Amino acid sequence: MMNESILDVAVIGAGISGIGAGSYLTMKCPKHNFKIFESRENLGGTWDLFKYPGIRSDSDMYTMGFSFKPWKEDKTLADGSSILRYLNETVDEYNLREKIEFKTKLVSIHWNSTEALWSLELSNNGEIKTQKAKFIFMGTGYYNYDQGYLPEFKNFEDFKGPKIHPQQWPKNLDYTGKKIAVIGSGATAATVVPAMAKDADHVTMIQRSPTYYFPVPEVNAFGAFLKKILPSSWAYSIVRTRNVWFQQALFKRARKYPERTKEIILNVVKEYLPEEYVKKHFTPTYNPWDERICALPNGDLFEAIKEGNVSVVTGHINTFSEKGIKMESGEEIEADIVITATGLKLQLLGGASVKVDDKEIDLSETISYKGMMYSGIPNLINSFGYINASWTLRSDLTCEFMCKLINYMQDKNISYSIPDPDINLRTEDPFVNGFTSGYLMRSMHLFPKQGEESPWRNNQKYFEDVFDIRFKSIDDGSLLLRS
Repeated sequence: MMNESILDVAVIGAGISGIGAGSYLTMKCPKHNFKIFESRENLGGTWDLFKYPGIRSDSDMYTMGFSFKPWKEDKTLADGSSILRYLNETVDEYNLREKIEFKTKLVSIHWNSTEALWSLELSNNGEIKTQKAKFIFMGTGYYNYDQGYLPEFKNFEDFKGPKIHPQQWPKNLDYTGKKIAVIGSGATAATVVPAMAKDADHVTMIQRSPTYYFPVPEVNAFGAFLKKILPSSWAYSIVRTRNVWFQQALFKRARKYPERTKEIILNVVKEYLPEEYVKKHFTPTYNPWDERICALPNGDLFEAIKEGNVSVVTGHINTFSEKGIKMESGEEIEADIVITATGLKLQLLGGASVKVDDKEIDLSETISYKGMMYSGIPNLINSFGYINASWTLRSDLTCEFMCKLINYMQDKNISYSIPDPDINLRTEDPFVNGFTSGYLMRSMHLFPKQGEESPWRNNQKYFEDVFDIRFKSIDDGSLLLRS
């Protein structure tokens, strides 16, 4: 089936990035037509997919919210339903709902330089259709929605109770009065454990090694105060800017003074838990921000441990049994339900294959341009957020650049833009460099590379990116512009 209409922009995904792209196109490129293609039945991306107990943001909502739409609620870390409500409000305010085609999955994209067009192969309920577009914005996130990461565990099938990955949480799971074992200690585990502990008999968090956690107030007092005396948009902008400056300063300080930063974090944890317990279960071997620091609203995980509803076991799993898990130390953990909060499987472009003029593109052989385009691939922008800050901060800037580029191309009568396909860098680094999180390390070989300097550097520096995207010329010699 062929759809002959040509889109100016095809937006893939109706999560935070895709909704942001639609909103920016509506505001800044009003003469350009676009559609949003979403593979699932609902909008929201991550916030519609994950249904586990306690699902919430792991970034403050003043920076995770869009720059153009104030977050009006008081909670610093918002629950999933509140975030979905915010996204739905955005969709309606910018009249995006009629532009979204649900249950439409991108299978492949093929660029034709003669036409200066992309052909998108899309699957809708098993029916394949083709859509042509001048430009593609990928808002598919960075992980596989179909399945999460699960390590190989010895005798995993021997355990007779439910084994649940948070990415495939079942409806109406009754865990009241049950013994729960949660494998993992990242952001998902830090959310699931205290949430389930409220109704479970007991929850045991099993971790191979400790993670950095830091308690944050559930309500941003400064933001709440400003909302009382200023218009909400002013208050939001002030707190958002303040929080970004604060976060970036803390990140730089952590990198420069890792031992002192580690001491400060652990001293805060010791205000909740005994020193020996902190030393055994909450003192990582790596430096702060080598992996992302997990935020705890009001220290809820620590409070659950203090109350006796949660315990932590640190070590390696030996084997599963019918009744639970046996550690290499010999300790046995009895469980009725096992939650495998073991991470994500990463992928780019929603897993779609890419061709440019009949040549299959291997993304791992490309170089990242501004962290959002790839050498040799024309008229395509991919939204990939920050590792050391809120996803939306980078997503907003990516949408800004897309609109700036599209408008520039229209003004100059340019058909397509392509990051230099013949770029030859002295050194190449992984797409995300300096972070040791397992989910990143497992997959970086599949991602594009980056160079040492802009615009071939995937910065993790918000204010540098703001200057770069808002003030530097589109025609920089690295992005080739073809009439």
